[in-house]
Amino acid sequence: MKRSAIGRGVLDTLARYNHNVEVIMLGEFEYLLICATARLGDDAYGAAIRLSVEKATGCRCSVGALYTTLHRLEQKGLLHTWMGEATPERGGRPKRRVRVTAKGTREATNFYNTVVRASQGVSWAPNAGLEGS
Repeated sequence: MKRSAIGRGVLDTLARYNHNVEVIMLGEFEYLLICATARLGDDAYGAAIRLSVEKATGCRCSVGALYTTLHRLEQKGLLHTWMGEATPERGGRPKRRVRVTAKGTREATNFYNTVVRASQGVSWAPNAGLEGS
């Protein structure tokens, strides 16, 4: 059965909303990987990103979760990956290099700004009691 253009528009709009709240695109782990990648710059590759996330969170980051999420972020257009040159220190294996795309930067910025806005006025947020100052 063919849907009308109006029906497709309504369904597309509904797909972006859940109970009248716009669905935030990035998940917490996705955000952490984008941040680590941006922080590492030209040195961003799988193992370095994993260590950066572990250092920032104090939690273990599994290799499977890392590469599954990097792949998903690349499919969303938020990261770009490519195989670098083979290196002797890795037994001749190449590193999977990673960089954040412009879209990834925008989405990470939007995620961060949303968390900051949502955190205003709560006791654990910095400067929580200073809104009226």
